[in-house]
Amino acid sequence: METFEVIQPGPMTTVQDLGRSGYQQYGVPASGAMDGYAYRIGNLLVGNDESAPSLEITLFGCRLRLRHDATVAITGADLTPTLNGNPVPMWEAIAVRKGNTLAFPRLKSGCRAYLAVAGGINVPKVIGSTSTYARAGIGGFQGRPLRAGDIIHTGQPAGSPRPARVPPAHIPAYVNQLELRVILGPQDDYFTEEGIRTFLSSTYTVSAQADRMGYRLDGPRIQHRAKADIISDGIPLGAVQVPGDGLPIILLADRQTTGGYTKIATVISPDISRLAQAKPGDTATFRRIGEDEALKALHNSEQGIRRLASLCRID
Repeated sequence: METFEVIQPGPMTTVQDLGRSGYQQYGVPASGAMDGYAYRIGNLLVGNDESAPSLEITLFGCRLRLRHDATVAITGADLTPTLNGNPVPMWEAIAVRKGNTLAFPRLKSGCRAYLAVAGGINVPKVIGSTSTYARAGIGGFQGRPLRAGDIIHTGQPAGSPRPARVPPAHIPAYVNQLELRVILGPQDDYFTEEGIRTFLSSTYTVSAQADRMGYRLDGPRIQHRAKADIISDGIPLGAVQVPGDGLPIILLADRQTTGGYTKIATVISPDISRLAQAKPGDTATFRRIGEDEALKALHNSEQGIRRLASLCRID
């Protein structure tokens, strides 16, 4: 059904799901929602499978007109959402009616909001996913960010929507100063001891070169033992790549599948969602942890989402 008409798309509004798994060996980036937590919770609120396609709205300026009644949930960054000019709650399932205008006029906190709709965004899968990878023009809505005049179709909801909201204790606070947990490697032996100390003890600033592919950071330069180049190998989500200039780059959802620069560390999966809400000018520090602590953090994160599936329902 025709549900949304795009009046203004904002700087970068795309369709995303959980990403394109299993194709990196063929050079196809994973893509997918940058903030997996906010994206998944949005779908749970409207009764979708947690992997249903949703809109990822970056920064501000997106305006949508409803062409059909729907149940939606807005999660992630606070872009001061309004319905017909009136504030609407976030992290909660809300009913919107044909003719209403949903807008995201101003950035208050975070960077990326998610708009989930009961039934999911109806776009075809490309290479196993509906996620937009704009650099190659695949997935999502015609392989690109939304434009004014686009008509967005949605699927049929699985059942009658139920009232649901996220308890306040489970709503993230998006801060301007991040501490990111990392596991060193896989090429930490390419860096001097002083270089590793610099990395773990310094504060870095998100530069203007920050997008879905990766965040380039400004700050103290990290010293290599000799060279920054390696034989190209695979790049995991959250890899902290350090090219010859010594400034780290954290590689994210639209990252290339392989790369030939040394990687000093990898940001653990549960911290990627918080990082995805950072914007230029925000700062980050890095804290080294071990594999056991990283696995425990992942387990706790996944268990928290599972519990929320029942806590969100309002009886």
